[in-house]
Amino acid sequence: MTTSSWSASAFGALLLVGVADAAIAQETYTSQERPYFVVYNDHLEKKGELEVALLSTLGDPKNDAARYFAPWIELEYGVMRKWTAELYLEGASITHNDSAFTGWRLESRFRPFDGDHLVNPVLYVEYESISEASRIQKEIVGEGAPSPEPIRVLDEEHAHELEGRLILSTDRGKWNFSENLILEKNLSADEGVEFGYGAAVSRRFRQFHAGVEVYGGLGATVAASEETRHFIAPVFAWHVTPGSLFKVSMGFGVTEASERYLFRVGYSIDVW
Repeated sequence: MTTSSWSASAFGALLLVGVADAAIAQETYTSQERPYFVVYNDHLEKKGELEVALLSTLGDPKNDAARYFAPWIELEYGVMRKWTAELYLEGASITHNDSAFTGWRLESRFRPFDGDHLVNPVLYVEYESISEASRIQKEIVGEGAPSPEPIRVLDEEHAHELEGRLILSTDRGKWNFSENLILEKNLSADEGVEFGYGAAVSRRFRQFHAGVEVYGGLGATVAASEETRHFIAPVFAWHVTPGSLFKVSMGFGVTEASERYLFRVGYSIDVW
C-alpha cells in the first residue's frame, strides 16, 4: 500500500469513529485541542487520556524540488497532570515510486506552574530520528529551501536531532495568543544550533476556531548565507464532536526560499 492510500484509509477510519461518537456525545465543547499545526499553546492532555491524530502537509516548493505529500500520525498521552508525551510516525511521497517512511519523533511538554496566569509558559523537548526526506514541516528552523533531491535519495541520509521550545500562551475569554521560540540541534552533523519561531492567535465560536499562525526560520549559529523561510497561515478548526477535532490550514510562503504554499489538514480524536 502506498503512503497516500494508507493515509486515506487511516483518515477514513478515524472519521468514522468520530461520526459514531457524535451520535452519543452529550458533553460540552471545549478548546483543549490546539487549532494550530506548528504553534503550540499551553493546553496539555489530561492525565490518563490518549488522543490519536492523523495529519498531512502538501507542499509546493519554488525551486526545482517536486511537490510533496507528507502524512504523519500523532499519539498523545497525558502522563501526569503537568506532563504530556507524544509519539510521531511520519512519511513522505512525491510519486508512487518515490515514497518513504521518514522516521519518528518523541516529544514531551511540561507545564511548570498551576493555574491560569497572564502568560502561561510550557517547556518542550523532542528527540527526532528522521531522514533528510522528512517533509511534515512541523517546525521551520535554520535557513535554505527544501532540497530538490528525490525522496529515495534523501531518505538514505539519517539524522538524530534534538529540539527545544519555549511556549508562551495566554487565554483571554474566547481568544488564545501563543508564541514559540524554537531551537534545534542536529546531533549527527556539525550544523550548529538552528533557530525558528512561531506565533498564533485564534478565537473560538462555539465548536469552531478561526485564526492565523506565522512561523519561519531565524538562521543558525553556523550560517550558510541562505535565505530563511517564512509563512503566514490562516487556520480553521471544527470540533466534530466534543472529543474530536478537524482542522485545516493554508500557509503562504513570503520569501523565495519558502514553498509557494503548505496546505495542511488534520483530524484528531480522544480514544479514552
